[in-house]
Amino acid sequence: MSQPATAADPNATATTNDAPSQPENADVVVQYVVLRRDLIDTWPLGSVVTQGCHASVSAVWSNRDDPFTVDYCSPDKIDSMHKVTLEVKGESQIKNLSEKLTSGGIIHKLWIEQPENIPTCLATKPYPKSIVSSYFKKLKLCK
Repeated sequence: MSQPATAADPNATATTNDAPSQPENADVVVQYVVLRRDLIDTWPLGSVVTQGCHASVSAVWSNRDDPFTVDYCSPDKIDSMHKVTLEVKGESQIKNLSEKLTSGGIIHKLWIEQPENIPTCLATKPYPKSIVSSYFKKLKLCK
């Protein structure tokens, strides 16, 4: 492991761990992932996690040129992504949330599992938390 560069050793190499952390009041870029509780309770855990992964990757890849997504996936932040995983009760709630996000101009992916045509989860593209957090205030953390 390299040591931090110091004034006493101008040839020392700084590492990414030496980078200053963001101030606590900085507006962190976050991705929200919302899963269905009814599926968590009835499907194998791995299957539900996979649905969330599909939605997350789709939301990021579909918005890969968006400035917030570029920042979220930048080399200096790739190992410290922020995601919030929440839950809704079932299909009608995930559809209603998707409609609410669409009405608010919040870009997201509602994952529809095929060939069953089942809406299983959704994920937003990365956004500053201050822009999207209000849409998710009433939801529970997924446990």
